[in-house]
Amino acid sequence: MTVDATDATAKPWSAAPSGQNAPHASMLRRLTGLVIAMTLLVALLLLSVAVGSKDIPLPVVIDALLNDTGQGDAYVIWDMRIPRTVVGLAIGAALGIAGALIQALTRNPLADPGILGVNAGAAFFVALGIAVFDVTSIGGYVWFAFAGALVVTVAVYVIGSAGRGGADPIQLTLAGVAIGAVLSGIVTAMVLMDPRTFDRMRNWNAGSIVGRGWDVLLPVLPFLVLGVLLAIVAARSLNAIALGDDLARSLGADITRTRVLVIIAVTLLAGGATAIAGPIGFVGLMVPHIARWIVGPDQRWILAYTLTLAPSLVLAADVLGRIVVRPGEFPVGIVTAFVGAPVLILLVRRKKASGL
Repeated sequence: MTVDATDATAKPWSAAPSGQNAPHASMLRRLTGLVIAMTLLVALLLLSVAVGSKDIPLPVVIDALLNDTGQGDAYVIWDMRIPRTVVGLAIGAALGIAGALIQALTRNPLADPGILGVNAGAAFFVALGIAVFDVTSIGGYVWFAFAGALVVTVAVYVIGSAGRGGADPIQLTLAGVAIGAVLSGIVTAMVLMDPRTFDRMRNWNAGSIVGRGWDVLLPVLPFLVLGVLLAIVAARSLNAIALGDDLARSLGADITRTRVLVIIAVTLLAGGATAIAGPIGFVGLMVPHIARWIVGPDQRWILAYTLTLAPSLVLAADVLGRIVVRPGEFPVGIVTAFVGAPVLILLVRRKKASGL
């Protein structure tokens, strides 16, 4: 008799009826919640297009969406707000999925993409690009940040895999934290020694999607899509790994393959999102907690909910950042930090939300 890793890790819903109807009730509840999350995401997509530092009446927004004249308010909608909204959607999904994968791989509910040194690697290469190659545009930052995320993640995996046991979650975590700390120190020194680097890094390092459009998103989008696909492939095996390596092997899970897939997916997702918008905190840390609180430990459902809730958080933070200090704006990274910190404190106090 074959044991399903998903069934082995699933926790019963306290409100679900007992007997044969319990699985159906649980499935219905999860599907209903997912529909609500998707509805919220659609509402925030529309809100992101309709609301900004410039007041545009709703009828004018609707007319501009239906008739792109390329001028006036239609230009603001189609050439500024819609690209920015799609960028927020993409980086939110990428950061959320990356956070869920890291938490599942390391079995650490407080892990986020930065734990593997992704953010530090991206920031280090961006600083090099500014200081050494005089890169000035966001489009130039993207490839340096992506390269840094890739190189550092590979280095972390090589170091974390040293020894007879191969890659181990604790070794990977320690290697990521150590390399990230070293690179962060180097970046700080470079920024303090070079005022030009400091000025350019300040804007990128705040975590913002202002001015990010198709020219920045489209080159990175294939990598983000590939990262999501790899996450879907690895989800079932991650359910087994949550039970421990020995039991996961007995259930037929290929642990090494799963870890490699997750590392690659996190590099593509977190590296791509960081390359586009700079480091944005709390999204990959907080949203998987919320998803796990709603659906339990099944990684397939966690990824599905994260794919809708994480972009919702980024878009809501971006809209809030546009309106609180009109006509100026708060970068989305600052807003997510203000919102995320207290919410995360409340979440981690709940055993169901913080346990893996």
